[in-house]
Amino acid sequence: MDVNDFDFELPDRLIAQTPLVDRTASKLMVLDKQTGEVKHRQFRQIIDELDAGDMIVLNDTRVLPARLIGIKEDTGASIEVLLLKETGKDEWETLVKPAKRIKVGTIVTFGDGRLTAECTGVMDQGGRMFKFRYEGIFYEILDALGQMPLPPYITETLDDQSRYQTVFAKERGSAAAPTAGLHFTEEILQAIKDKGIGIEFITLHVGLGTFRPVSVDTIEDHTMHAEYYQVNESTANAINETKANGGNIIAIGTTSARTLETIATENDGKIVASSGWTSIFIYPGYEFSILDGMLTNFHLPKSTLIMLISALATREHVLAAYNEAVKENYRFFSFGDAMFIKPQKK
Repeated sequence: MDVNDFDFELPDRLIAQTPLVDRTASKLMVLDKQTGEVKHRQFRQIIDELDAGDMIVLNDTRVLPARLIGIKEDTGASIEVLLLKETGKDEWETLVKPAKRIKVGTIVTFGDGRLTAECTGVMDQGGRMFKFRYEGIFYEILDALGQMPLPPYITETLDDQSRYQTVFAKERGSAAAPTAGLHFTEEILQAIKDKGIGIEFITLHVGLGTFRPVSVDTIEDHTMHAEYYQVNESTANAINETKANGGNIIAIGTTSARTLETIATENDGKIVASSGWTSIFIYPGYEFSILDGMLTNFHLPKSTLIMLISALATREHVLAAYNEAVKENYRFFSFGDAMFIKPQKK
Protein backbone atom coordinates (compact mmCIF):
# COMPACT_ATOMS: atom_id res chain seq x y z
CA MET A 1 0.00 0.00 0.00
CA ASP A 2 1.41 3.40 -1.06
CA VAL A 3 2.11 6.01 1.64
CA ASN A 4 0.88 8.72 -0.74
CA ASP A 5 -2.60 7.19 -0.56
CA PHE A 6 -2.87 8.91 2.85
CA ASP A 7 -1.87 12.39 1.73
CA PHE A 8 -4.10 15.47 1.80
CA GLU A 9 -3.71 19.23 1.50
CA LEU A 10 -3.42 20.96 4.87
CA PRO A 11 -2.97 24.74 5.08
CA ASP A 12 -0.48 25.81 7.78
CA ARG A 13 -3.09 28.17 9.23
CA LEU A 14 -5.10 25.16 10.47
CA ILE A 15 -2.28 23.80 12.65
CA ALA A 16 -3.37 24.75 16.18
CA GLN A 17 -0.50 26.48 17.98
CA THR A 18 -2.17 27.05 21.34
CA PRO A 19 -4.93 25.29 23.29
CA LEU A 20 -8.38 26.82 23.63
CA VAL A 21 -9.16 28.43 26.99
CA ASP A 22 -12.02 25.96 27.51
CA ARG A 23 -10.96 22.34 26.95
CA THR A 24 -14.49 21.39 25.86
CA ALA A 25 -14.92 24.24 23.36
CA SER A 26 -13.25 22.47 20.45
CA LYS A 27 -15.19 21.27 17.45
CA LEU A 28 -16.20 17.63 17.23
CA MET A 29 -16.68 15.86 13.92
CA VAL A 30 -18.77 12.70 14.26
CA LEU A 31 -17.95 10.16 11.53
CA ASP A 32 -20.18 7.19 10.79
CA LYS A 33 -17.60 4.52 9.99
CA GLN A 34 -20.09 2.50 7.93
CA THR A 35 -21.51 5.23 5.66
CA GLY A 36 -18.92 8.01 5.88
CA GLU A 37 -21.59 10.51 6.91
CA VAL A 38 -20.28 13.34 9.11
CA LYS A 39 -21.93 15.62 11.65
CA HIS A 40 -20.45 18.82 13.07
CA ARG A 41 -20.78 19.24 16.83
CA GLN A 42 -18.99 20.80 19.81
CA PHE A 43 -16.87 18.54 21.99
CA ARG A 44 -19.11 19.01 25.04
CA GLN A 45 -21.81 17.23 23.01
CA ILE A 46 -19.78 14.00 23.02
CA ILE A 47 -22.11 12.80 25.78
CA ASP A 48 -25.00 12.76 23.30
CA GLU A 49 -23.01 10.51 20.96
CA LEU A 50 -22.22 7.87 23.58
CA ASP A 51 -24.66 5.14 24.62
CA ALA A 52 -25.29 3.67 28.05
CA GLY A 53 -23.59 0.30 28.39
CA ASP A 54 -20.61 1.34 26.27
CA MET A 55 -17.13 2.05 27.67
CA ILE A 56 -14.47 4.63 26.97
CA VAL A 57 -10.82 3.77 27.63
CA LEU A 58 -8.39 6.61 28.34
CA ASN A 59 -4.61 6.77 28.63
CA ASP A 60 -3.54 8.11 32.04
CA THR A 61 0.12 8.65 31.16
CA ARG A 62 1.67 11.88 32.43
CA VAL A 63 4.02 13.94 30.26
CA LEU A 64 7.41 14.66 31.77
CA PRO A 65 8.66 18.27 31.49
CA ALA A 66 11.53 16.54 29.78
CA ARG A 67 13.24 19.39 27.90
CA LEU A 68 16.14 20.78 29.91
CA ILE A 69 18.30 23.76 28.93
CA GLY A 70 21.74 23.56 30.49
CA ILE A 71 25.30 24.79 30.22
CA LYS A 72 28.34 22.77 29.21
CA GLU A 73 30.51 22.99 32.29
CA ASP A 74 33.87 23.52 30.58
CA THR A 75 32.86 26.08 27.94
CA GLY A 76 29.57 27.63 29.09
CA ALA A 77 27.90 26.68 25.79
CA SER A 78 24.12 26.27 25.88
CA ILE A 79 22.95 22.64 25.59
CA GLU A 80 19.41 21.28 25.18
CA VAL A 81 18.77 17.83 26.64
CA LEU A 82 15.53 15.95 26.02
CA LEU A 83 14.88 13.01 28.35
CA LEU A 84 13.58 9.96 26.50
CA LYS A 85 13.79 6.91 28.77
CA GLU A 86 15.12 6.08 32.21
CA THR A 87 17.38 3.06 31.80
CA GLY A 88 18.60 2.77 35.40
CA LYS A 89 18.81 4.67 38.66
CA ASP A 90 19.30 8.31 37.55
CA GLU A 91 20.49 7.11 34.12
CA TRP A 92 18.61 8.37 31.07
CA GLU A 93 18.64 7.95 27.32
CA THR A 94 18.38 11.46 25.84
CA LEU A 95 18.49 13.54 22.68
CA VAL A 96 20.95 16.43 22.72
CA LYS A 97 21.33 19.65 20.71
CA PRO A 98 24.01 20.36 19.58
CA ALA A 99 25.05 16.74 20.00
CA LYS A 100 28.53 17.13 18.50
CA ARG A 101 29.64 19.07 21.59
CA ILE A 102 28.76 16.25 23.97
CA LYS A 103 31.25 13.39 24.36
CA VAL A 104 31.69 10.74 27.05
CA GLY A 105 32.72 12.52 30.24
CA THR A 106 31.16 15.88 29.32
CA ILE A 107 29.30 17.47 32.22
CA VAL A 108 26.20 19.66 31.73
CA THR A 109 24.70 21.70 34.57
CA PHE A 110 21.11 22.88 34.92
CA GLY A 111 19.50 25.47 37.21
CA ASP A 112 22.79 26.95 38.53
CA GLY A 113 24.04 23.51 39.43
CA ARG A 114 20.87 22.23 41.09
CA LEU A 115 21.06 19.36 38.61
CA THR A 116 24.15 18.02 36.83
CA ALA A 117 24.54 15.34 34.20
CA GLU A 118 27.58 13.45 32.97
CA CYS A 119 27.56 11.87 29.51
CA THR A 120 28.23 8.14 29.82
CA GLY A 121 27.48 6.98 26.29
CA VAL A 122 27.18 8.19 22.69
CA MET A 123 24.49 6.91 20.30
CA ASP A 124 23.37 7.71 16.76
CA GLN A 125 21.27 10.70 15.68
CA GLY A 126 22.05 12.92 18.65
CA GLY A 127 21.40 10.28 21.27
CA ARG A 128 23.36 10.43 24.51
CA MET A 129 23.31 8.55 27.80
CA PHE A 130 23.50 10.71 30.93
CA LYS A 131 24.00 9.99 34.62
CA PHE A 132 22.26 12.67 36.71
CA ARG A 133 23.33 13.95 40.13
CA TYR A 134 21.27 16.12 42.47
CA GLU A 135 20.09 16.57 46.03
CA GLY A 136 16.43 15.97 46.80
CA ILE A 137 13.77 14.36 44.63
CA PHE A 138 14.53 14.11 40.90
CA TYR A 139 10.98 14.62 39.63
CA GLU A 140 10.46 17.69 41.82
CA ILE A 141 13.63 19.19 40.39
CA LEU A 142 12.50 18.26 36.88
CA ASP A 143 9.13 19.96 37.48
CA ALA A 144 10.98 23.11 38.49
CA LEU A 145 13.60 23.19 35.72
CA GLY A 146 12.08 21.29 32.80
CA GLN A 147 9.87 22.41 29.93
CA MET A 148 7.15 20.49 28.12
CA PRO A 149 8.52 18.75 24.99
CA LEU A 150 5.95 20.13 22.56
CA PRO A 151 5.68 18.57 19.09
CA PRO A 152 7.89 20.07 16.34
CA TYR A 153 4.92 21.61 14.52
CA ILE A 154 4.04 23.80 17.54
CA THR A 155 6.17 26.94 17.47
CA GLU A 156 4.33 29.02 20.09
CA THR A 157 5.34 29.05 23.76
CA LEU A 158 2.96 27.27 26.13
CA ASP A 159 2.19 29.63 29.02
CA ASP A 160 0.40 27.04 31.16
CA GLN A 161 2.23 23.71 31.07
CA SER A 162 -0.79 21.92 32.57
CA ARG A 163 -2.60 22.40 29.24
CA TYR A 164 -0.33 19.73 27.73
CA GLN A 165 -1.53 17.28 30.40
CA THR A 166 -4.89 15.56 30.57
CA VAL A 167 -6.92 16.23 33.73
CA PHE A 168 -6.56 12.53 34.58
CA ALA A 169 -2.79 12.26 33.95
CA LYS A 170 -1.23 10.05 36.60
CA GLU A 171 1.63 7.77 35.53
CA ARG A 172 4.84 9.67 34.70
CA GLY A 173 6.70 8.63 31.59
CA SER A 174 5.56 10.22 28.32
CA ALA A 175 7.52 12.43 25.96
CA ALA A 176 4.24 13.61 24.41
CA ALA A 177 0.62 13.92 25.51
CA PRO A 178 -2.18 11.52 24.51
CA THR A 179 -3.86 14.49 22.89
CA ALA A 180 -7.38 13.12 22.37
CA GLY A 181 -7.69 13.14 26.16
CA LEU A 182 -6.91 16.87 26.39
CA HIS A 183 -10.55 17.71 25.56
CA PHE A 184 -11.96 16.14 28.72
CA THR A 185 -12.75 17.88 32.00
CA GLU A 186 -13.76 16.33 35.32
CA GLU A 187 -17.30 17.56 34.67
CA ILE A 188 -17.48 15.88 31.26
CA LEU A 189 -16.15 12.63 32.70
CA GLN A 190 -18.71 12.71 35.51
CA ALA A 191 -21.55 13.35 33.04
CA ILE A 192 -20.38 10.39 30.95
CA LYS A 193 -20.34 8.17 34.04
CA ASP A 194 -23.78 9.43 35.11
CA LYS A 195 -25.19 8.33 31.74
CA GLY A 196 -24.16 4.74 32.44
CA ILE A 197 -21.05 4.70 30.28
CA GLY A 198 -18.03 2.90 31.70
CA ILE A 199 -14.71 4.71 32.12
CA GLU A 200 -11.44 2.82 32.43
CA PHE A 201 -7.78 3.83 32.25
CA ILE A 202 -4.77 2.15 30.67
CA THR A 203 -1.21 3.48 30.47
CA LEU A 204 0.93 3.84 27.38
CA HIS A 205 3.97 6.11 27.60
CA VAL A 206 4.08 8.05 24.35
CA GLY A 207 7.52 8.28 22.76
CA LEU A 208 8.90 10.84 20.33
CA GLY A 209 8.63 8.18 17.66
CA THR A 210 4.96 9.14 17.41
CA PHE A 211 6.13 12.22 15.45
CA ARG A 212 8.52 10.29 13.24
CA PRO A 213 7.51 10.54 9.57
CA VAL A 214 7.04 7.49 7.40
CA SER A 215 10.21 7.54 5.31
CA VAL A 216 9.43 4.58 3.01
CA ASP A 217 7.21 4.51 -0.06
CA THR A 218 5.33 1.36 0.87
CA ILE A 219 3.48 1.14 4.19
CA GLU A 220 4.38 -2.50 4.75
CA ASP A 221 8.09 -1.54 4.82
CA HIS A 222 7.67 0.87 7.76
CA THR A 223 8.91 -0.17 11.21
CA MET A 224 7.00 1.23 14.17
CA HIS A 225 8.70 2.56 17.29
CA ALA A 226 8.12 0.66 20.55
CA GLU A 227 6.24 2.16 23.51
CA TYR A 228 5.69 0.83 27.03
CA TYR A 229 2.15 -0.03 28.20
CA GLN A 230 0.47 -1.48 31.26
CA VAL A 231 -3.10 -2.56 32.07
CA ASN A 232 -4.26 -3.76 35.48
CA GLU A 233 -6.59 -6.66 36.24
CA SER A 234 -9.57 -4.53 37.29
CA THR A 235 -9.53 -2.63 34.00
CA ALA A 236 -9.08 -5.80 31.96
CA ASN A 237 -12.07 -7.44 33.66
CA ALA A 238 -14.26 -4.37 33.20
CA ILE A 239 -13.49 -4.15 29.47
CA ASN A 240 -14.15 -7.86 28.92
CA GLU A 241 -17.42 -7.64 30.83
CA THR A 242 -18.60 -4.66 28.79
CA LYS A 243 -17.79 -6.50 25.59
CA ALA A 244 -19.54 -9.67 26.78
CA ASN A 245 -22.66 -7.64 27.61
CA GLY A 246 -22.83 -6.22 24.10
CA GLY A 247 -21.32 -2.82 24.86
CA ASN A 248 -18.98 -0.97 22.54
CA ILE A 249 -15.36 -0.36 23.49
CA ILE A 250 -14.27 3.14 22.50
CA ALA A 251 -10.62 4.12 22.64
CA ILE A 252 -9.83 7.72 23.54
CA GLY A 253 -6.88 8.31 21.27
CA THR A 254 -4.62 6.19 19.13
CA THR A 255 -2.44 5.29 22.14
CA SER A 256 -5.36 3.62 23.91
CA ALA A 257 -6.29 1.92 20.65
CA ARG A 258 -2.80 0.50 20.13
CA THR A 259 -2.62 -0.76 23.71
CA LEU A 260 -5.98 -2.52 23.57
CA GLU A 261 -5.35 -4.09 20.20
CA THR A 262 -1.86 -5.25 21.20
CA ILE A 263 -3.24 -7.15 24.17
CA ALA A 264 -6.41 -8.43 22.47
CA THR A 265 -4.62 -9.79 19.40
CA GLU A 266 -2.32 -11.78 21.66
CA ASN A 267 -5.16 -13.15 23.83
CA ASP A 268 -7.94 -14.28 21.48
CA GLY A 269 -9.81 -10.98 21.59
CA LYS A 270 -9.67 -10.62 25.38
CA ILE A 271 -7.94 -8.02 27.54
CA VAL A 272 -5.69 -9.41 30.26
CA ALA A 273 -3.65 -7.66 32.93
CA SER A 274 -0.24 -7.16 31.36
CA SER A 275 2.65 -4.82 30.69
CA GLY A 276 5.30 -4.67 28.02
CA TRP A 277 6.37 -2.95 24.83
CA THR A 278 4.19 -2.58 21.76
CA SER A 279 5.26 -1.77 18.23
CA ILE A 280 1.94 -2.68 16.65
CA PHE A 281 1.32 -0.98 13.29
CA ILE A 282 -2.35 -0.71 12.36
CA TYR A 283 -3.31 0.23 8.80
CA PRO A 284 -6.14 -0.66 6.39
CA GLY A 285 -6.69 -4.38 6.15
CA TYR A 286 -6.17 -4.84 9.89
CA GLU A 287 -8.96 -6.73 11.66
CA PHE A 288 -9.78 -5.19 15.03
CA SER A 289 -10.03 -7.61 17.93
CA ILE A 290 -11.57 -5.41 20.64
CA LEU A 291 -12.11 -1.87 19.38
CA ASP A 292 -15.50 -0.61 18.14
CA GLY A 293 -15.00 3.16 18.02
CA MET A 294 -12.47 5.88 18.70
CA LEU A 295 -12.14 9.53 19.64
CA THR A 296 -9.06 11.11 18.11
CA ASN A 297 -7.60 14.43 17.02
CA PHE A 298 -6.84 15.30 13.39
CA HIS A 299 -3.46 13.97 12.29
CA LEU A 300 -0.57 14.69 9.93
CA PRO A 301 -0.79 13.74 6.26
CA LYS A 302 0.87 10.39 5.49
CA SER A 303 1.31 9.60 9.20
CA THR A 304 0.90 6.22 10.89
CA LEU A 305 -1.92 7.79 12.93
CA ILE A 306 -4.11 8.60 9.94
CA MET A 307 -3.39 5.08 8.69
CA LEU A 308 -4.64 3.66 11.99
CA ILE A 309 -7.96 5.50 11.90
CA SER A 310 -8.34 4.59 8.24
CA ALA A 311 -8.20 0.94 9.28
CA LEU A 312 -11.21 1.57 11.52
CA ALA A 313 -13.33 3.76 9.23
CA THR A 314 -11.85 3.08 5.73
CA ARG A 315 -9.35 5.30 3.94
CA GLU A 316 -12.00 6.76 1.68
CA HIS A 317 -14.26 7.83 4.53
CA VAL A 318 -11.39 9.26 6.58
CA LEU A 319 -9.87 11.28 3.73
CA ALA A 320 -13.30 12.63 2.76
CA ALA A 321 -13.86 13.63 6.38
CA TYR A 322 -10.44 15.30 6.53
CA ASN A 323 -11.17 17.29 3.38
CA GLU A 324 -14.43 18.37 4.99
CA ALA A 325 -12.51 19.36 8.13
CA VAL A 326 -10.17 21.55 6.07
CA LYS A 327 -13.14 23.14 4.30
CA GLU A 328 -14.81 23.87 7.67
CA ASN A 329 -11.62 25.26 9.24
CA TYR A 330 -11.14 22.59 11.87
CA ARG A 331 -7.99 22.96 13.98
CA PHE A 332 -5.43 20.16 13.49
CA PHE A 333 -2.96 18.20 15.64
CA SER A 334 -2.22 18.27 19.38
CA PHE A 335 -4.16 21.38 20.39
CA GLY A 336 -6.77 20.97 17.66
CA ASP A 337 -10.30 19.67 17.29
CA ALA A 338 -11.57 16.12 17.64
CA MET A 339 -13.13 13.39 15.51
CA PHE A 340 -15.38 10.70 16.94
CA ILE A 341 -15.48 7.53 14.85
CA LYS A 342 -18.81 6.30 16.07
CA PRO A 343 -19.47 2.59 16.54
CA GLN A 344 -22.64 0.91 15.41
CA LYS A 345 -25.36 0.39 17.96
CA LYS A 346 -25.58 -3.25 19.02
